[in-house]
Amino acid sequence: MNQNPKLIYVADDDTYIREALKTFLENAGYTVQAFENGETLLSAFDSTPSDLVILDVMMPGTNGFAVCKALRQVSHVPIFMVTARDSDLDYQTGLDIGADDFFTKPISPMTVTMKVKAMFRRIAYERAAALAEISGKTNEIS
Repeated sequence: MNQNPKLIYVADDDTYIREALKTFLENAGYTVQAFENGETLLSAFDSTPSDLVILDVMMPGTNGFAVCKALRQVSHVPIFMVTARDSDLDYQTGLDIGADDFFTKPISPMTVTMKVKAMFRRIAYERAAALAEISGKTNEIS
C-alpha cells in the first residue's frame, strides 16, 4: 500500500457502479470518497481537493458535464467521465470541457483502475521531467 495514498472522488447515482469503483480503487491502494451526485462532490472538493475525479455524465441535479466544467474553473485535477450514452457528441462535449478520459457503461472497474494508475504514472513522470528541467537550468545559471 502507498504511504501517502492518492485521494479519488467518484460521483455516480448508480450505487452498484459507485461501490464497485470504490472497492477496486481501494484494493489498489487509493483512498476513495464516493458521492451520489455532483453537488456533494463539488462541496467536498471545495474543502478537500482530490487527486483524481470520476464522474457519471447523467446524474440528477448537477450532471457530470456541469461538474467537470466547474472543476476546470478551479483545478487541473484529472477527470474521467462515465456515461451510458455512447455518442461522439458526448465524448466531444466531455473532452472539450476538460475531461481527460471517457468510459462507456457497462464499465470494467479493473480497466478504470488500470487507467487511474497510468494517469498517476504519467503525472509523476511529467513532474519529474519538469523538476529535471528546472534543475538543469539552475545548474546553467550557477
